[in-house]
Amino acid sequence: MEYRECTKLLFDTHDDPNISFDENGVCNYYHEYLQLEKDYVKYGEAGEKEVAEIVAYAKANKKGKYDCLIGVSGGVDSTYLLYLAKTKLGLNPLAIHFDNGWNSELAVKNIERVTQKLDIDLQTYVIDWEEFKDIQRSYFEAGVVDLEVPTDHAIYGAMYSTAIDNGIKVILSGVNIVSESIMPHHWSYEKMDYANLMDIHKRFGTVKIKNYPLVDKAFQDKIRKADIKILRLLNYVPYVKKDVEDILINELGWKPYGGKHYESIFTRFYQGYILPKKFGIDKRRAHLSNLICSGQLTKEEAKAILVVPDYTEEMQKEDKEYVLKKLNFTEAYFDAYMKKKEVPHKYYLHTHSSLYQKYPALLPLRPLGLMVKKVLRIE
Repeated sequence: MEYRECTKLLFDTHDDPNISFDENGVCNYYHEYLQLEKDYVKYGEAGEKEVAEIVAYAKANKKGKYDCLIGVSGGVDSTYLLYLAKTKLGLNPLAIHFDNGWNSELAVKNIERVTQKLDIDLQTYVIDWEEFKDIQRSYFEAGVVDLEVPTDHAIYGAMYSTAIDNGIKVILSGVNIVSESIMPHHWSYEKMDYANLMDIHKRFGTVKIKNYPLVDKAFQDKIRKADIKILRLLNYVPYVKKDVEDILINELGWKPYGGKHYESIFTRFYQGYILPKKFGIDKRRAHLSNLICSGQLTKEEAKAILVVPDYTEEMQKEDKEYVLKKLNFTEAYFDAYMKKKEVPHKYYLHTHSSLYQKYPALLPLRPLGLMVKKVLRIE
């Protein structure tokens, strides 16, 4: 395909060979954002009404000490959510932090500082490191692009488990449309696909999984019975990233990290080193494009930010040494990994795998199965 760049956003044909453009050269991701904004974001009185309903629902379904649960990483979105819930909405949230062993020192300090200042109870869910390390190592072996699945999946599992244990019916999520909703689809993978996660670990792992908070079918049924709702509050309030950061810095003493999701050492190394050098992916292009969509940046401003490195070579070197040591990788192994060809996630079993992929022994019967489906007109 001939090289083209979106006239509106930072995406181009290098980011996504299947990208499409309208008659004005605007890419499909901009139109995806507009649709998401139309479907999920509410402004003015409509947003205020939605927020009031969320608050009323949380208070009406309160069973114990807490109105809601909020997962906190120490990043902008979750910290602002704590601030809103406690100071503006009169809620008493329980904050839960998922500790997967990769917290930066600054993240720990930010979480402690903010929860203490807001007088919010904090629980820390500490993952079984040997199990989690084995799953992370399996993802490297698998060759797939989304090395964050083990963390993101477990975060949901930890939040649901904590909510059930505390009788909490509402989880407030910091996920929002205006700052993080568009990205080339092949840059990540479905976080809740437990079948994919378990198959990757089954093939490459060596440690038996007993404590990892897997959100499998049985646990999903448990969640449904508990009637727990995840509500994305930030879609209903004014959300301008720069203004939010100023509030957190000036009112809570929060300190920025220099990059989105850089509160985690592993995420910083993954997004700032592995993705660009191995997969040719710069997630900043998505993060900045999202802010263009929501009117918080112009394309020219975003491009000026993009050319300034947010991850120094010295920090890359330090993080590389730390990550390799913590995961028990040799320099030779990691160098070989960086040269290996990417393997699609769906090469492995996944939630929508065919019967024949799940049970290879049945493959010889596939022609008969197709014939039966044709006769019965099964789609």
